[in-house]
Amino acid sequence: MEDVCAKFVSQKISKTRWRPLPAAALQLPDLFATGSWDNEDNRISIWSVGHLGNVGLNGEYQGEPQLLCDIRHNGDVMDMQFLDQERIVVASSTGTVTIFRHHQNNQTLSANQRWEKAHYHVDQDTCCGGAACTGIICNNPDIVTVGEDGRINHFKADQKDAVRTIDNADSSTLHAVTFLRTTEILTVNSIGQLKIWDLRQQRNEPSQIFSLTGDRVPLHCVDRHPNQQHIVATGGQDGMLSIWDIRQGTMPVSLLNAHEAEMWEVHFHPSSPDHLFTCSEDGSLWHWDTSTDIAEKPSFLHQGGRSTTYFSHNTINQSIVSAWLSNDPTKDRMEITNLIPNQTLSVNSLDVLGPCLVYGTDAEAIYVNRQLFA
Repeated sequence: MEDVCAKFVSQKISKTRWRPLPAAALQLPDLFATGSWDNEDNRISIWSVGHLGNVGLNGEYQGEPQLLCDIRHNGDVMDMQFLDQERIVVASSTGTVTIFRHHQNNQTLSANQRWEKAHYHVDQDTCCGGAACTGIICNNPDIVTVGEDGRINHFKADQKDAVRTIDNADSSTLHAVTFLRTTEILTVNSIGQLKIWDLRQQRNEPSQIFSLTGDRVPLHCVDRHPNQQHIVATGGQDGMLSIWDIRQGTMPVSLLNAHEAEMWEVHFHPSSPDHLFTCSEDGSLWHWDTSTDIAEKPSFLHQGGRSTTYFSHNTINQSIVSAWLSNDPTKDRMEITNLIPNQTLSVNSLDVLGPCLVYGTDAEAIYVNRQLFA
């Protein structure tokens, strides 16, 4: 793929995240952050792709991401989210949660705020009792973290103490968390369950529980549809992609065969959510496209030479609303492309923004594709 540029970074990359763009921005994403794992010295790094060399003859970008600054991170980077344009919240395998600030005037990173051992196994004071913080979600100033200890923390940036902690939220490891709305979060755990928590409620029980039937396959990742909060995608140890409609039933609407090993991340495209991206331990990164809607199938709309517009309009709307929820989303509706056919080591993380994709691997490299929809 000539429109992908790679950068070898001498460390295994566990997380990659685009810096969010200002609300009305028209420019392409220009900065991203990475976090590493399984290295003697793990780092948080900020990279620029703003001026990727010259544009080639076919309009493709040439050149590679440039390192702007980095800072040492204690423990493996388990998750990472931008809080705003300057601050990044990072989850550590030590159980600590840190906010780093990117100072753009002199291109440095500094630790801005830290919650030591936000997650722990026995008690916070033992020297080695930390439990990995496995997932973070931010909605500035709110930060929610989940961990190996089954604990959920609700922090606010610039406040020293947690707003709320649910100590025994889960008896198994919580792997990931997402906001459904400003007061409601959804967690996934290592026995295949999704749980909804209402942060306004004082009781420490979930308001709803969903689960994969049968084998209790650990779920590793979750993402919520950006426009339709009831649609959620999850991925787990068996590599399957599950789509859920949390308004109805307690089981997924569809289970799609995906990867041959653990799925590490799933992301709806933030502005074109009929596109979804997943990456896996098996070295693949898949682009799922349900945007080929009925409007593009003229044979269906003009059967026998008659225009059936009054009927088709409704059908088209229906297909846009429920492309992910149709009982058989693979039928006529989905194109799946493996964006990296020859990768062998795990693709641990991906992020999409506008036409740009960034992903990081155990092959000690980061990759940027700035022409996703070309």
